[in-house]
Formats: sequence, C-alpha cells, structure tokens
Amino acid sequence: MGSRKVSGSLVLLVERLLGCEIEVSVDRFRNPDLLVDAGIGGRLQKRILAWLREAEVRGFDALVLVIDEDGDRERVKLVSRAQEDASIFSLPRAFGVAIRTFDAWMLADEKALSRILGFTVKRFATPERIKDPKKKIEALLKKAGPDAPGLSALYAQLAGRVELKDLETRCPKGFAPFAERVRAVA
Repeated sequence: MGSRKVSGSLVLLVERLLGCEIEVSVDRFRNPDLLVDAGIGGRLQKRILAWLREAEVRGFDALVLVIDEDGDRERVKLVSRAQEDASIFSLPRAFGVAIRTFDAWMLADEKALSRILGFTVKRFATPERIKDPKKKIEALLKKAGPDAPGLSALYAQLAGRVELKDLETRCPKGFAPFAERVRAVA
C-alpha cells in the first residue's frame, strides 16, 4: 500500500464489501525490506509473489493488494494472472488494479462528494478515463474552501459513504473485479 490517504480508505471499502470489520496489517507495495527474488518474470510479478510469500509467512488469512494502473495496461493482465494462479501460493487473495489511480474510485459518487464538500458536484462521466483524477479531487477541495477536509479525511469519508454498487458500475474495469474478488475471499 503506497500512501496513508489510500490505506485507511481501502480498508473501509474492504470492510464494507465484506460486511464486517477486519484486522489488517497495511504495508507499502514497494517496501524496500520485502525480499523479492531475482529470476524469471517481471518486477511486478516478482513483487506480487513476494507479498504472497510474506503474507503466508506472517500467518495472514488473506492478502488484499491494490495497485494503480498509471497508464500501464499490462498491470491489469499481470495482476489478474497472479489473482488466479494458486499453483505456488494457496493463500486467499483479492488483487485489484485501480484504473488509472485509486483517486478515480473517489470520484465515482458525486452525491457522496456533494454531501461531504457542501456543494453540488457534477457527475464525472467516466472516472476511469480521467487522466489525472487526483487533480480533480484537489480542485474540488480547493473549491470547498478552508473548511474542507484534508485529502486523507476526504477519502475516508467517501469510502464510508460511497454507494458500492455505483462504484462498481462507474469503475467497471478496476473496482468491479476487485469487489468481486474481495467478496470471494469471505
């Protein structure tokens, strides 16, 4: 998990998808202390396998992992392959790729955004097609003025209020498959 702004809101989304509170350990995907094997395969594939191994070593019940697509369509294929391949590690998992970035998921419910920010936010046509969703969020926060929550607080509030079905519909390439995988872990 990269940033704190995402980790708390991702945990909230996972808990809502599962319908219960969970005990979590949050870490950065690119943690420099993680032992990543050399050898065959790309860096992303090796890092995902390293996290699966680490989760098993730590005795976790499951591994939830989300990365940003950041314009690299190959990430979706690699993560999907790692999601489905239980030949090496049998640990239950829910892997996801946020299309373009996790920030796009936070733009999917304009009603929740409007309630939190205190003004009417227009519906974004397709959040996953927004080139820089974080800039859109920052512009909304600026418009909300000095009483607006910080980015982390906004994401946490949105994660608690977003209509999950709308999020799945509005982010069909990233959030929808991730939500299905999370529910399957239960």
